[in-house]
Amino acid sequence: MQLGLGAIHTPDDETLQFVRQLGVPNVILHTPELRGDGHWEFQDLVRLRTRIEAAGLTLYAIESIPGHFYDKVRRGEPGRDEQIEKVCQTITNMGRAGIRVLGYHFIVDGTVWRTEYSPRGRGGAKVTIYDHAQVANAPTHAHGTFTDEQVWDNLTYFLKAVVPVAEQEGVMLALHPDDPPVPSIGGVARIIRSLDAYKRVLSIVDSPANGLEFCQGTVAEMDHTPEEIYDAIRLFASQGKIAYVHFRNVDRTVPHFAETFIDEGRIDMLKAMRCYHEAGFKGVFIVDHTPGVVGDTPWGHRGRAYGIGYIKALIKCVSECDG
Repeated sequence: MQLGLGAIHTPDDETLQFVRQLGVPNVILHTPELRGDGHWEFQDLVRLRTRIEAAGLTLYAIESIPGHFYDKVRRGEPGRDEQIEKVCQTITNMGRAGIRVLGYHFIVDGTVWRTEYSPRGRGGAKVTIYDHAQVANAPTHAHGTFTDEQVWDNLTYFLKAVVPVAEQEGVMLALHPDDPPVPSIGGVARIIRSLDAYKRVLSIVDSPANGLEFCQGTVAEMDHTPEEIYDAIRLFASQGKIAYVHFRNVDRTVPHFAETFIDEGRIDMLKAMRCYHEAGFKGVFIVDHTPGVVGDTPWGHRGRAYGIGYIKALIKCVSECDG
């Protein structure tokens, strides 16, 4: 099992030095700013990878293509075939550039919803909070309403087109669940809201390229018991379906939850780490979001360093202490 640092848009010298100083070998870039009319160019992806390798690090994955690259796909609108063709070109270029994982979401409106960011965390740390009562009367989305069936049909259409290309090029597609995992907001269904939804995704196209970006934080927000979540970790990890993990915690489930420090919350993180280890998981853990601690930067250097240290200790514990 490996460490990574994500939520990096631009791999500048200072950021890459920070990654090295933490003893983290892998970088996961989040929607890097690359040129391209609806797709990313091969040469730009090569430059991106070699830029990170020159710093002594590995570009493990890219998380998220720009939303406008496939917004018509998610909505099932005319023009989606042209967008899918360009997404396939991006996947092809990634594979040939030596970048093996592409994280993505299938949230129709592309929005991760939170209703509050306030100092309600431990010691007055700022944390994000979601209270569904605050958005229950949200106005209808600008593009209208979307049912579960419509969004599942759109996702199925997309996967059947892109997964064969990804498999051919040696790229794993890794789906992030809908955050928050509620049935709908503003009349727009949010379909990846349960562990059964993840299982359904994997059944649509049986391929090593059809995988999961296992956001344990979002999964912890779902209406599942901790034991059900530990079982899911064992299942998906043993199947080789988890590309990488967002390793964070929350205090409770939907409809009202707050993010927490990694060492508190409803999930026993040591037990979760043991589940990954026992299932033979070889992928990467990143901290994802972290609470805002006193004196931190907008990006959260202090919070991320704390989370990385905690994950590093858990990996060492289960790898060496447990055998």
